[in-house]
Amino acid sequence: MDGMALKFPSFKFLNHNTSTIRSPLLLRKFSSSSLPVSASGATLREAGPASNSVSLGQLTRPDFPILHQKINNGSNLVYLDNAATSQKPISVLKALQDYYESYNSNVHRGIHYLSAKATEKYELAREKIAAFINAEESREIVFTRNATEAINLVAYTWGFANLKSGDEVLLTIAEHHSAIVPWQFVAQKTGAVLKFVNLNEDEIPDVLKLKEMISSKTKLVVVHHISNTLASSLPIEDIVHWAHAVEAKVLVDACQSIPHMPVDVRDLDADFLVASSHKMCGPTGVGFLYGKSDILSTMPPFLGGGEMISDVFLDHSTYAEPPSRFEAGTPAIGEAIGLGAAIDYLQGIGMQKIHEYEMELANYLYENLSTVPNIRIYGPKPSKGVDRAALCSFNVKNIHPTDLATCLDQLHGVAIRSGHHCAQPLHRYLGINASARASLHFYNTKEDVDYFIHALNDTVSFLDSSK
Repeated sequence: MDGMALKFPSFKFLNHNTSTIRSPLLLRKFSSSSLPVSASGATLREAGPASNSVSLGQLTRPDFPILHQKINNGSNLVYLDNAATSQKPISVLKALQDYYESYNSNVHRGIHYLSAKATEKYELAREKIAAFINAEESREIVFTRNATEAINLVAYTWGFANLKSGDEVLLTIAEHHSAIVPWQFVAQKTGAVLKFVNLNEDEIPDVLKLKEMISSKTKLVVVHHISNTLASSLPIEDIVHWAHAVEAKVLVDACQSIPHMPVDVRDLDADFLVASSHKMCGPTGVGFLYGKSDILSTMPPFLGGGEMISDVFLDHSTYAEPPSRFEAGTPAIGEAIGLGAAIDYLQGIGMQKIHEYEMELANYLYENLSTVPNIRIYGPKPSKGVDRAALCSFNVKNIHPTDLATCLDQLHGVAIRSGHHCAQPLHRYLGINASARASLHFYNTKEDVDYFIHALNDTVSFLDSSK
């Protein structure tokens, strides 16, 4: 392999204002020994403390078949795009297959064996979610297509019923589009006002400013638990306390926290909380809304149709109690059951164990990424009082993030994300249009990080030499 030139599959680089790359690209020769062997392959490279004992990533990696493949030019896949979606363990794949092979049927009201079993498994998944986040009862869990739909559900039911002209909805500049756009719809139709909290000098949403902005006009606070771009976390318990002092409700986007750490909704005391299955090792197409039962019971239906009704007459209908009231039509049955299997898998490991391991990975990623020349990492620097989640959004001077991501994928088999990460207001605030993002999960290892850093340095040199 020594001296062999890499061969690109057919693809095109995009032209960007911040980075112009000559075409055709000149392929640079390098020794196969110049990069470490990734833990995604069959051979583990001994490196640092990780070699002294078997890490959680090394223990769990065999459970994820997708990670054991070669892509593009024969590189081992190194998957570092977990903030966008997570991979699925064998137990989740088997749960989906078992449903479709053994008891595929519509849920509720069916008296035959298949329907009864499907209903039992579907409702058991709801109970698993409730226990996972320590909800008081399973009827506080509403199945949705994803967290986006869950937020829209709250906006179109609680929002339209409770917000009026002059009321204020408080958010941060770092929210995901899914937590902003639905409330823009509500504000446009009700006259409510959206107010945004900017970042402080550490590039964390300014919590002290948020506290100052809460007033008697505040009716709802919408905040993330962990930022999908900054890797920062917010003190949800404090925010809830401040909001409840003025009788405002709080909605928490927990998409980036629930898969990575213990989350207890009773401790948080938030009124609403949303999450997506696909980010927590479950299937796509299903998510959930947690809502306090006394609030859900006052909310009107979101969609009309089967399942959400009590009685239907020609001139009117009456509606079921939550959660059925908000689950019109045939749900994503297999996907919900798969989510239940994902929760079983995560609990089998232990969320605190996952959190502690990922905090170690987070620091390792930040420290090593910081050594790359001309790099800018967004969000707070890790310190004794500041923990970062296991992700880094970054830019390298004079290189567009999409070019970085393309080369990393095509030349090295490293999967990262590039773009605005559904956080355009935040990117504009930071003075950029896009960033690259590497995000880890518990099945990643320090060897993955080592390989990524070597591949990134190689990619930067390659792109710089091609200008």
